[in-house]
Amino acid sequence: MARAALRSAAWSECWFPDAWVFAALGVVIVALAALGFGATPTVTVNAFGDGFWSLIPFTMQMAFVVIGGYVVATAPVVARFIDVLARVPRSGRGAVCYVALVSMLASLLSWGFSLVFGGLLVRALARRGDLRMDYRAAGAAAYLGLGAIWAMGLSSSAAQLQANPKSMPPGLLNITGVLPFGETIFLWQSVVLTASLVVVSLLVCWFTAPSDRNARTAQDFGVTDSMATPALPPRTRPGEWLEYSPLLSVLIGLLGLGWLGHEFVAKPAVTAIANLNTYNFLFLTVGLLLHWRPRSFLDAVARAVPSTAGVLIQFPLYGGIAALLTHAPGSGGETLAHHLSQLFVRVASTDSFPAVMGAYSAVLGFFVPSGGGKWLVEAPYVMQAANDLHVHLGWAVQVYNAAEALPNLINPFWMLPLLGVLGLKARDVVGFTFMQLLVHVPLVLGMLWLLGLTLSYVPPVMP
Repeated sequence: MARAALRSAAWSECWFPDAWVFAALGVVIVALAALGFGATPTVTVNAFGDGFWSLIPFTMQMAFVVIGGYVVATAPVVARFIDVLARVPRSGRGAVCYVALVSMLASLLSWGFSLVFGGLLVRALARRGDLRMDYRAAGAAAYLGLGAIWAMGLSSSAAQLQANPKSMPPGLLNITGVLPFGETIFLWQSVVLTASLVVVSLLVCWFTAPSDRNARTAQDFGVTDSMATPALPPRTRPGEWLEYSPLLSVLIGLLGLGWLGHEFVAKPAVTAIANLNTYNFLFLTVGLLLHWRPRSFLDAVARAVPSTAGVLIQFPLYGGIAALLTHAPGSGGETLAHHLSQLFVRVASTDSFPAVMGAYSAVLGFFVPSGGGKWLVEAPYVMQAANDLHVHLGWAVQVYNAAEALPNLINPFWMLPLLGVLGLKARDVVGFTFMQLLVHVPLVLGMLWLLGLTLSYVPPVMP
């Protein structure tokens, strides 16, 4: 497996395109498919243009995931804590598995935290002179939270939405009713599937991590900085007094902490932290206070901004792809997404529904990566099909959650913030994540089918 991973890594480093090129190819493929299903050229170009800027709020959120994580991690006290965690592994292969475990467990609470913290842990491990760790394999391991189990945890947007009737559109509420966590992420079948994915992912990491002789370190990729905050230069003019004084940091920090306290009192802690705006606000507030002086905070932000370039230029293309799939009607007034769903639903039965719909969700997710937002688009026809076939509705949500993570393993959309922290390109890590994909696809689809057989249909419960 280690030799296969190295060959896969060598191939991807040579042939895998840059993340932006990957997204641009996706635009062309989906646009041609829409035209092939009867969409007119005018409708196609309008859908692409209208959707191009549709992810701008999310784009900024993802950019701030990188900035906030970088700012907090480069604060001296946090950098020392990460260094303490980085002392645990005793071998390069053990370090890769350690990163994978931390990343996956963290993703069950918050995928954003998992993404940034995993990357920062890899950077800290890479600084150890006594540890010859393959930087590519460790970067791929840090991505496993997003590529394996994030949607099975508390930050699952689909599960959160289905449990809160006030957040659901009326059309979906009438189809599914309310599905509490006990019917989705806390099903024993969900726990078994999640635990299996964690164990299998760690085994794949262990067997595919290169030996010390074949390992390529961070230095081989030109990544040598420590990410520690450099000492501030001395103040040279009176106008810089507020930049070097903690006064503004304390006042702004108190305001921020007050708002955060209200959020966590008014909402369950898991719900509050799963909100990206709250998550980013928390990191920026904590980062400001930890850096203590505005000048130190602003310098850290300036160093973090270049890492967001890939996010800013690529995400609009995915907005265009999503619109082409869902807002470019072809012959009969049906969109490409509808045709895809009907293709899978026609061949499904009650027993095969989990595997068939899991495959569908994975295929569609490859073209429209989503942190759960596309559930609003898919849920009405997916859950109606589950009702018609008498499939357990909570398990249908988990089918979506488990399968949605699969395309993340080779789609660079979600890799961008992590790659910004690591200083790598998608081609550097995708050879190792592809090995995970080869194992995860049959495992996930098979367990979705097998565990689905243990559940019985329960009619929707209306609030």
